[in-house]
Amino acid sequence: MLVTRQPVFRKFWHAVMPLTELAHGPKPFRLLGEDIVLFLDADGQPAALRDRCCHRTAKLSKGWCVDGEGKACGQGAIQCGYHGWTYDRSGQVVRIPQYEPDRKISPEYKTTAYPCTARYGYAWVALEDPIADIPVIPEFDDPGYRTIFQFYEEWQTSPMRALENSFDNSHFSFVHRATFGVAASPKPSKYELVENESGFYAETVIEATNPVKFHAISGVTDAITTRHMRNAYFLPFARRLDIEYPSGIRHIIINCFTPIDDGRMQLCQWLFRNDTEADCAAQMLIDFDEEITREDKDILESTDPDALVDTRRRGVEYSMESDRPGMLIRKHLMQLLARHGEAEVHRGMTIPIVKAA
Repeated sequence: MLVTRQPVFRKFWHAVMPLTELAHGPKPFRLLGEDIVLFLDADGQPAALRDRCCHRTAKLSKGWCVDGEGKACGQGAIQCGYHGWTYDRSGQVVRIPQYEPDRKISPEYKTTAYPCTARYGYAWVALEDPIADIPVIPEFDDPGYRTIFQFYEEWQTSPMRALENSFDNSHFSFVHRATFGVAASPKPSKYELVENESGFYAETVIEATNPVKFHAISGVTDAITTRHMRNAYFLPFARRLDIEYPSGIRHIIINCFTPIDDGRMQLCQWLFRNDTEADCAAQMLIDFDEEITREDKDILESTDPDALVDTRRRGVEYSMESDRPGMLIRKHLMQLLARHGEAEVHRGMTIPIVKAA
């Protein structure tokens, strides 16, 4: 599936950038193949515009924020770095330095503005009016949990590949054999799956190696421990993994696999823990999950990002019983496409040639 060719994905919120990235001025991002610029408005709220000035098409991300008097500042309107045309969060040009102060600016002078909001420490953007809410993360405001911002990085793969991998417990003994995978137990544990409107919930218990360096993370000292894994999928490209150790420690990972274009995605990852910094240092948790994540990244970047979604296409990819979560992801994506009058667009499609009459 080529995500940039599926219009329905433009109608969902995508986690685009940590708000801290915008503290020093506008930043560019490519979302679903579209170049956008993000900045903080005068109220400190994130805004997103098409990254093109309507004057001479320079990238607005080359500019900076200005206050009401046109002076450079950390947040406000965004000023183009080419001729100084200035835009508010609605995309309207509100100041042209070459004009006299009382000269009216045409309402036609504007660029595209996108729905943009702040949630969970990130700026979220939809390229069109969103048809679904941002997934709820109750731990973010729960004093019983601490929030650790782990990863914000580009991967050379697609959200579909990252999603199916995040529910695939048959790769642990191979991809993660150097970290938590148990090489002697290649047969995956069975998921209990429950579907819902926004995706599905998958629960299982797995074995995991627990070397001394991981004891503070798991809260137990056994050489082999268990992980009670409560995994949930949210349309189109998000998941929640709640890992509970026998110690009662909860290690909750939230992922948004944000589509950059047809071959790249942005990994956005939050971690929530019901322990304290004194129990296990945040940096240790980041290092722990980074080591595991690097193993996934290495293998996923070797796959074809144009993942098969419509399983009616035979002979492209083959599956086994443990791939059921990945097949359910495909089912929900295909249902979403069908509800919006779309079919899967993939690289091998033949585009019909329309001959002139």
